[in-house]
Amino acid sequence: MNKTQLLLFLLLPFVINCQHQNETNMTHILKNKNLQIHIDLPFENYNLARFDWTGKITAVKYKNIYVSGTEKMTTEDNSDFGKGFYNEFGIDTPIAYNETKKGDYFHKIGVGLLKKDSAQYLFSNSYEIKPAEFKVTKKSNKIIIECTSSNINGYAYFLKKEIELLESGFVIRYYLHNTGEKTIATNEYNHNFLAINNDLISSDYILKFPFQIKPELFGDTINPEGKIEIGQNKITFNSTPNEQFFFSNLSGNEIVDAAWELINIKSKIGISEKASFKTAKINLWGWKHVISPELFFDLRVEANQVIEWNRTYNVFETN
Repeated sequence: MNKTQLLLFLLLPFVINCQHQNETNMTHILKNKNLQIHIDLPFENYNLARFDWTGKITAVKYKNIYVSGTEKMTTEDNSDFGKGFYNEFGIDTPIAYNETKKGDYFHKIGVGLLKKDSAQYLFSNSYEIKPAEFKVTKKSNKIIIECTSSNINGYAYFLKKEIELLESGFVIRYYLHNTGEKTIATNEYNHNFLAINNDLISSDYILKFPFQIKPELFGDTINPEGKIEIGQNKITFNSTPNEQFFFSNLSGNEIVDAAWELINIKSKIGISEKASFKTAKINLWGWKHVISPELFFDLRVEANQVIEWNRTYNVFETN
């Protein structure tokens, strides 16, 4: 082996590793004649403690028209806030947070280990993170992202998320295996940052639910300008809200079908979500530029057991 060959041999692992990192840090796009789904891979862009890193759907376009928006109204490509169809595990209390001592680490599913810094968990905090292990498998019409945690205080898991492109929609499939010794009890929801054709939230939007909305039983009602109108099974807007709005427990804690449908009557485009589970918790958050119906899934997984669920989205045109 000459000097040149020896140098190439020594550099080969570095070159292969760099190529792997470059591939991992590319946004993946699933597309067909109707839809484009833009997915950031685990270590690309957003890498904070709140949202699940396995399959960060940053944007969805239907026939080149956006049906997704962002948490904040900005023209900057900022990676520090929510986009598209980001989801989260344990928004109120992650696994074993209360039994974790300050300075020790706790699990945030789909992210890794977070260092506890105060008595109360706050999803907006900038926690120190030890990322989990991730594996990505790309196929022509789907992407599969696996997340393997370490074992901390008897808690451990394996999460697999599959995002599959459909003709005019997509499905997100979840597989969670409890690989630890203790029971995992938490919840999961998709934040659904929606804005059709980048239109501001206004009287052009109608949000429908397959159950009776019960405002008298809401947990929270934040509607400072009175611009959000609550109907029997739909929510409308009398003008564009300049202030953030929020409503919790839309069904009044009644167990209902987990589904919603948002229509923009000006653009004549709608989008819907239907989940494989029933839910007792549906929240709604929004601002002048975005609306987010949130379907919560309560999950409880005993040691060495598996739980699976899915969310199916459909984009359609109206008359």
